[in-house]
Amino acid sequence: MNRVEGRDKVTGRARYAFEYPAEDVAYVHPVQAPVTRGRILSVDATDALATPGVLAVLSCAEPPALGSREDAELALFQSDQVAYRGQLVAAVVARTPETAREAAEHGVRIGYDAEPHDVLLRADHPGLYTPEKVNPGMPAETRRGDVEAGFAEAAVTVDATYTTPTLHNNPMEPHATMAVWEENGDLTLYDSTQGAADDRDTIAEVLGLPPERVRVVAPHVGGGFGSKGTTRPNAILAALAARAAGRPVKLALTRQQMYDLTGYRTPTIQRVRLGADAEGRLTAISHEAVEQSSTLMEFAEQTASPTRVMYAAPNRRTTHRLVRLDVPTPSWMRAPGECPGMFALESAMDELAVAAGIDPIELRIRNEPDVDPENDLPFSSRNLVACLREGARRFGWEGRDPRPGIRLDGRWLIGTGVAASTYPARRMASTADATVEDGDFVIRIAAADIGTGARTVLTRIAAETLGTAPERVRVEVGDSALPRASLAGGSMGTASWGSAVVRACEALLKNGERGTADTTEDVEGDTGFSRHAFGAQFAEVRVDLDTGEVRVPRLLGVFAAGRILEPKLARSQFVGGMTMGMGMALMEQTIVDERDGGFLNHDLAQYHVAACADVQDIDAVWIEEEDPHLNPMGAKGIGEIGIVGTAAAVANAVHHATGRRVRDLPITPPKLVG
Repeated sequence: MNRVEGRDKVTGRARYAFEYPAEDVAYVHPVQAPVTRGRILSVDATDALATPGVLAVLSCAEPPALGSREDAELALFQSDQVAYRGQLVAAVVARTPETAREAAEHGVRIGYDAEPHDVLLRADHPGLYTPEKVNPGMPAETRRGDVEAGFAEAAVTVDATYTTPTLHNNPMEPHATMAVWEENGDLTLYDSTQGAADDRDTIAEVLGLPPERVRVVAPHVGGGFGSKGTTRPNAILAALAARAAGRPVKLALTRQQMYDLTGYRTPTIQRVRLGADAEGRLTAISHEAVEQSSTLMEFAEQTASPTRVMYAAPNRRTTHRLVRLDVPTPSWMRAPGECPGMFALESAMDELAVAAGIDPIELRIRNEPDVDPENDLPFSSRNLVACLREGARRFGWEGRDPRPGIRLDGRWLIGTGVAASTYPARRMASTADATVEDGDFVIRIAAADIGTGARTVLTRIAAETLGTAPERVRVEVGDSALPRASLAGGSMGTASWGSAVVRACEALLKNGERGTADTTEDVEGDTGFSRHAFGAQFAEVRVDLDTGEVRVPRLLGVFAAGRILEPKLARSQFVGGMTMGMGMALMEQTIVDERDGGFLNHDLAQYHVAACADVQDIDAVWIEEEDPHLNPMGAKGIGEIGIVGTAAAVANAVHHATGRRVRDLPITPPKLVG
């Protein structure tokens, strides 16, 4: 199927948050703290308020009324404390965006008492501690067996530290909101969000409103990658500004502001130790992750979690340690935890293969577990070995000379690499409604289409369940007034929403005119199996002998992700994730200035993301996988697994090409020359 909303998007009929019309609309522009830590001593908005067209100024000088201050990132203007550079400290509302920006930048004078700050993550930081849990409620530490004894008996070992930098989501649509207060006190927000229902509940709590008095509308969202998975300050600011101005208010964060206010992937420092016998079978695995959060909120990424499920070893340990720094709070970024964690684990597995003299695919196959290594649960399905073998066949792995740095084509060194990938196959409770209207079928569910094609796949699911043509089905999503649905995140969207749509359509077939469904009980019964998607990524790289420039002529991904419901959408998601993973490997990093505490390269001119031209030939295929233990469709999530193994595959290929092992991403030319 083509995307059902494709024509609306390419003709401009699809409206995004900032594009909704409103009469007498105003605009708000934020003022951000220029200090990294300290206290606000004074706020003088005299010049701003005297500017023609300015309607209001918000600041801690007169804190706006809120219902909850629990989320410190959203409790705007409630404190005179500055917790990080770029934090919202004031805002100007005006009749035009230009006036609001001018007055915010030049008409609001704020005095600060700056204090010494600490913004750099390091493995020996005295403030490191073990959090109680890591996202999304996992234990921070796991242990089985005796790890040190396992290393003592090993014939070959690897002990290496890998680092990943701060990374930022950069969706095409910036975080944007229009807030409209009705005369009866109800609030409608047109917001760019990955979950209208959750967004509505959070906004209502912060503002002290009953949820039924708030409506969030988000039928089209121009990407998110996790950064729009939780309510961000722009939504609260727009609501407060509209209340202060007495009229609708629009806000679209600039690209630079997004770097401070919309979350990011924490940098990580990961020590991975592997021990294996002479045959390459693991005797011990240890994965220790160090990461950061802010002084405002705790966010602990589950970096070591994929190591718990990947390979068989009798002795195992995973740990997470966290330090609270004077930085914005990290948040979700595509495949949080699995993405940086698998870079370290799969790089270490490649190092072990080299040290043991075993082909890296064969090494992974020899360590394939029969059950989940952490909890002994059976896998609902696990076809990692099939992915590795099919990928090897398609990629031309047979006959690969394992010796590094020996393939040369003119001035280019050539290498190939492989890495495995995994992602949990979860679902969350959702509700849906199915009706017959004018002879066609209408499905309503507060799902979010963030560019992944949710409308299209739900249309196919509904049509298949109803036994009708997709053209006779209309799916309405992206509105908190629709039946409640989980957010678009954790690769759970299709599994969660599709389950509700199937049940609602089944009820419609039984009842004739309308069917409703709530999958809470179904989801509560998801026990007894370890549910994960698996895959294998293969990369070929060419490295310039003189400059260290890395090019990627080929990327291949092979995935086992349950039943693939819509091949065109699936390939798009896999390829997009792999492209993002290549960017992580070779170019993406946000530079933190230790002196002033801010992000230096906070725009798309300096923060480089991968584009189509950066890989010559990219392909994604999948194993036909039947799994009756997942959901009515037999599907696993596919939005995130594509990124998970790609960075390691590229890094392993670079080692094969050059003989240099780069353990600190990104792999830039200075790390390969000299």
